[in-house]
Amino acid sequence: MLLKFLPVISTTVFYALYYLISVFKFDVEFHFKAIPYDYLLQVIIGYILFAFSRRLWIFLVIQALVMGILYVGNAIKISFFGGPIMPDDIHALRSLLLILEGWRFFAAAVPLAAIAGLLLYNFTMRHWTSYVASFVVFLFGITMTYEPKLIVDPLDKFFGNSVWDQRSNYVWHGATVYTIQESARRIVEADVVPDLDRAQEAAEKLRMAAPKKVADAQSFTPRNVHLVLLESFWDPNELKKAKYKQNPLSPEFRKLWKSAGYSHALSPVFGGFTANSEFEVLCGFPVVKDNVKFERQLLNDVPCLPHILAENGYKTIASHPNVPVFWNRVNAYRRIGFQTYYSIQDFVLDDMNREFLSDVSLYRQVMEKIQPSLDAKQPILDYIVTYFGHWNYPLSENRPDKVSSPSPVEEVSSYGNTVYYKSREMMGFIDEMRKRDPDGIIVLFGDHLPFLGENFAGYVDSGVLASNRSDFTPDMFRFYVSTPMLIIDGKRGPVKFGSMPLYQVPKFVLNLLNFNEPTIMDYTDSMPDMRVRPLPGLHFNLAHDGKVDLCKEPPYSAGCQASADWLRDVLVVGNDLFIGRQFTRPKHPAIEEDISEPVTADVTAKQEEETKKTK
Repeated sequence: MLLKFLPVISTTVFYALYYLISVFKFDVEFHFKAIPYDYLLQVIIGYILFAFSRRLWIFLVIQALVMGILYVGNAIKISFFGGPIMPDDIHALRSLLLILEGWRFFAAAVPLAAIAGLLLYNFTMRHWTSYVASFVVFLFGITMTYEPKLIVDPLDKFFGNSVWDQRSNYVWHGATVYTIQESARRIVEADVVPDLDRAQEAAEKLRMAAPKKVADAQSFTPRNVHLVLLESFWDPNELKKAKYKQNPLSPEFRKLWKSAGYSHALSPVFGGFTANSEFEVLCGFPVVKDNVKFERQLLNDVPCLPHILAENGYKTIASHPNVPVFWNRVNAYRRIGFQTYYSIQDFVLDDMNREFLSDVSLYRQVMEKIQPSLDAKQPILDYIVTYFGHWNYPLSENRPDKVSSPSPVEEVSSYGNTVYYKSREMMGFIDEMRKRDPDGIIVLFGDHLPFLGENFAGYVDSGVLASNRSDFTPDMFRFYVSTPMLIIDGKRGPVKFGSMPLYQVPKFVLNLLNFNEPTIMDYTDSMPDMRVRPLPGLHFNLAHDGKVDLCKEPPYSAGCQASADWLRDVLVVGNDLFIGRQFTRPKHPAIEEDISEPVTADVTAKQEEETKKTK
């Protein structure tokens, strides 16, 4: 008799245990009204697992692992990034496992492998309850796949939904309800490939709003472009209560940055997902969803900045000392026009901060690789993604701590030391590049703000962010995505441009080159009165006077309505270009492949082609 109630007992014990960990360790607490429904769903899931189980102890292990990932895993992600696990995070799991080392890798991989292995080993259909459970699972799966609105609509009506505040959705709905609700929503709101009429209608609206071409514009002037993404680069002096005893930021960089008016990039991400910043700065379209654009939403060859420059005689090179397939970069770089991709196997790992190649070594080796092109006056797009600067900000023995802070948040001091070295090594690169290539365009920017403790602890201590995104003010949202950006226009020096969304950078670079042909970047250069920064579920408009107009959900202000309409058309054109039939693509000749060097991307492309032929 007691056996029949085992799922109730085990669910109760695990639910209480993991919920207490979530509350007291990570400060993530459900609304009391959500707990009964969430708990009841877990009991039902427990009975389904129980019905398929041959051995009771294996059932208990599987349930413990599944509930641990669901409740503790969500709490961990909320504490790091401000939001819970989303359905698209499943596609990012492979990339996560690629960068984890030591105990962190096993902490992530072992539970997942154990769940899969134990489910297969313990599966049985020996009892009538197994067939009932199979029917329930099959019916739910069919509904989720083909009629997800039958799940989303009732749950939205009963529990509500915030389009911009996923943490509030999670705590008001509970982990299980939230996971089901958002998984179904992901299917309902999947990107749609637009037809010819819809794509051309949206494109025409954007073209009409774009600034008109100047008749006497200067002709295209090829110059080298050095584009550097700086991992987690930010100014720690923004933390007034950190009271650093040594200024983390290089004084030479601060002087140069001041001459540019302390210009900033507006990034699409916080604390991670570097590839989304890459997508924007290379392709000129905003990322609006909580997923990695390179992974599943870049299916076509697209005339992004590398592609355009390659068509016009440039050699296009990407350098990143990480495993080449991380964030699907091999395929993504090839599709947007890079001819050569240097990854970890192409660098000498001679100066490491744990597993991260130092910036000074990366810069030196990239210089060596591009010097023949500089000497030959071959125009190049030199794109560098630095690796040093990742959390938890390790340093090597030859980089002793130089910066200290009384802050109780450990990352405030460790990040300050990272910036101390990162900014000085960057200045060495800038000085050397300006000597070797005085007419070149240099663009440097931070891809996102750094992680500084759970629930934004390092930022909260200085009052620049709230511990919960739902409590952010408009100015906090701007702060949340603002990183230093410096654009040096050759001998003219640093450019003053204020705060610029990263997706507007490629158009800005093309303007510096006097490139006047139509490009896909023209579509996002069509809001002259404001700069729009989309984020998952919301966006904000930045006026010329610095005022922030936060656009969460209708009814919108007049400015928000205009930017929402613009953003809707941008997304239609973007879907057409990146995953659709490219009705809106400007006509360009094909890129000539660089066959002078072995390129990882070219090998992968050939493998993909062979796979297609096999299929």
